[in-house]
This record gives sequence, structure tokens and C-alpha cells, in this order.
Amino acid sequence: MYKSIVIGTGPSGLTAAIYLARANLSPLVIEGIQPGGQLTTTTEVENFPGFPQGIMGPELMDNMRKQAERFGAEFRNGWVEEVDFSKRPFTIKVEGQEAPLQAETVIISTGASAKYLGIPGEQENVGRGVSTCATCDGFFFRGKKIIVVGGGDSAMEEASFLTRFASDVTLVHRRDELKASKIMQDRARDNEKVKWALNRTPLEVVTDEKGLKGLKVHNNEANKEEIVEADGVFIAIGHTPNTAFLGSQITTDDHGYIVVKPGTTETNIPGVFACGDVQDTKYRQAITAAGSGCMAAMDCEKFLEGDMVHDWSESLDQ
Repeated sequence: MYKSIVIGTGPSGLTAAIYLARANLSPLVIEGIQPGGQLTTTTEVENFPGFPQGIMGPELMDNMRKQAERFGAEFRNGWVEEVDFSKRPFTIKVEGQEAPLQAETVIISTGASAKYLGIPGEQENVGRGVSTCATCDGFFFRGKKIIVVGGGDSAMEEASFLTRFASDVTLVHRRDELKASKIMQDRARDNEKVKWALNRTPLEVVTDEKGLKGLKVHNNEANKEEIVEADGVFIAIGHTPNTAFLGSQITTDDHGYIVVKPGTTETNIPGVFACGDVQDTKYRQAITAAGSGCMAAMDCEKFLEGDMVHDWSESLDQ
């Protein structure tokens, strides 16, 4: 029996673990198949406060883990297959373990996985010219050519943002029509730095001995292959929140993100909290994830002390 179990790591889960451990709650942190979250696939992190010279993503996550361990957090590697939030104590079934774990409270910090194209050269070059986060990595491409792949609002937003750094941004989309809202399309089209390569299907991320060279595409209109040259390729086709293991026990939005009571990390189940990208559809930054991890731990502590009144009726009606 644990006072609290944190499912998932990353900046949110590890921050929650630090706060819970310092409150003498001895949390158990269940790491998934990618301990440390998306930052472990990032090279240099320059926008996390406290590191004026920047810090490597894996190193930052390792430091957070060590900090949590220092105060007594326990870590266990495994994949959560099933949870039962119908009654307390909650039960959590971890792959490879016969007996389920039990906890009085649970913090869900399983994050959201960026969608990739699934083409050759893509995964091998993540952090080496391929990125899924403009605000994280745009600075590294100052004065360079960038490709943004996607046709929705997020692609338009990332393309517009990246023009602050790039010499030019080429937006590649497999169709000749965009899914983005008209206002977002107009904003991108009004930007003279944004170029368009529509009706082109991405085939391969192309590199040479010097690094990333561009994106091989199939020009659907001309029915031929061509290479769109660039120094960086940003994939902007959306994210998938890692919530499938929850079944239908936790309230989520239409895209699968956990819904929390505004201003808190409370879910619809008293004693279950959510933090980080699994409930954040807007910011998705390491620092905001860490902040929500702190909130989740403090909400969890108050709940265990009996100081939290769980009333969703008003917030859900708004």
C-alpha cells in the first residue's frame, strides 16, 4: 500500500515525486518504456530556468530523478496495463507483475506522444535536425531554411513562429487544401517568409555527411519525386495523449486529453490527479509541466490530509 503512486515521469512526474517525497509521502514512480519522457530525446535545452549555458535533455531528467530519489522516492520500471479507480485503495496492474499495486492516491503524468510521419530517416534524426517542437528548437535554426510538415492550425502556428528565426519556412502538406482555420491560414499566407509546397507527400528525410539536407517528397500534381532542401524539418501533425490504459474511468476531451478541474490538477475521480502534457493541450513545455507536477503533489497532499473538497458540479457546467 502506497500513499501515492505517480504513473509516468518527465518533468511533471519527477517534480511531483520530489514534492511528495519531501512531504514524507514516500511515493512510488512507475516509469514507462521511455523513462524521463520526451526530453530524453532532446539534445540541448536552453529555455529551462537555472541553466544559463543550457543543459542536455537526458541530463536534466537524470538530475530530477536523482533529486526525487534523494528525498525517498522509489522508482520501478514497467508499463501500466490496467487501473481500477472504482474504489479506494486504487489498484494498478503493471506488466510482468502478478500482484497489482495499491495506492490511496494516484498522479497521472504519462504525457503525450508527438505524431510522426513514419518515413525513413525521421526517427534517426530526431534532435539532429528533425523536431516536433518549434518553441523548443526554433532558436537553433537562426538564419537557416526550415520545413514544417502539416496542414492544421498547429502547423500554421509553428510555421509563423519559426519565421522569427529562419531565413525562410516551407510548409509541406500532402493535400492541396489545408485543414487549418481561415484565420490561421491567412496569418501564414501574409508572412512573406512562408513558402508553400502543397500536394506533396513526404517520403524520406534526406541527409549527407554534413547533416540534414532536406525532405524527399512526391509531387502529386506532377507525379514525380523531388527534394525540398532545408536545414531542419519540423513535424506538426499533432500529439496523442497517453491515456489509453485508463479505459473510460477518467474524463477526457474529444482528443483523449485528461480534463482537470480549472485551476487544479483534480480529475473526475477524487484522489486521482493529472499533470503535464497528458492534460495540457496548449503549452506543452518542460517548465509548465514541472509547475503542474508541483500542483499535483500539493493537491495530492491536501487530499490525503482531508483538506480538499471535491466538487465538480460547477466547473463541469461551465
